[in-house]
Amino acid sequence: MSMFDAFNINASGLTAQRYRMDTISENVANAKTTRTADGTPYRRKIVTFEEKGGQTSFSHVLGEAAYSHGYTGKGVKVSGVYEDQETEMNMVYDPSHPDADENGYVTYPNVNIITEMTNMIDASRAYEANATAFSSSKSMALKGLQMNS
Repeated sequence: MSMFDAFNINASGLTAQRYRMDTISENVANAKTTRTADGTPYRRKIVTFEEKGGQTSFSHVLGEAAYSHGYTGKGVKVSGVYEDQETEMNMVYDPSHPDADENGYVTYPNVNIITEMTNMIDASRAYEANATAFSSSKSMALKGLQMNS
């Protein structure tokens, strides 16, 4: 694995986690949005990741690591952003609200602030880990250059 591969892998992790944090921020910002452009309440969005270059089976990775100089990854990419269809929307009784139904209930987004903040902490720590790994790779490259001079 070359030094540039390490930079690319770390950079892909930084980009993916930043995108995840942006999506979490969008969820938090729309936690009270009862009507979007299509007239429905906002739905929480979830970001999913996958390995760059497609899926690699575990047996292939194990074989590569055991019988060669080791397996080198290619990084991570965002595979999709999906609306959360699993979590129920929040129904709140407020007959004075303009988006209330005939029974007086307003459908609020399925965004839970505690869940979003927990996910934000997770994404932030993953971002920090990638930044630290990038910094370590950079340090090793600089030490290698100093040894030659």
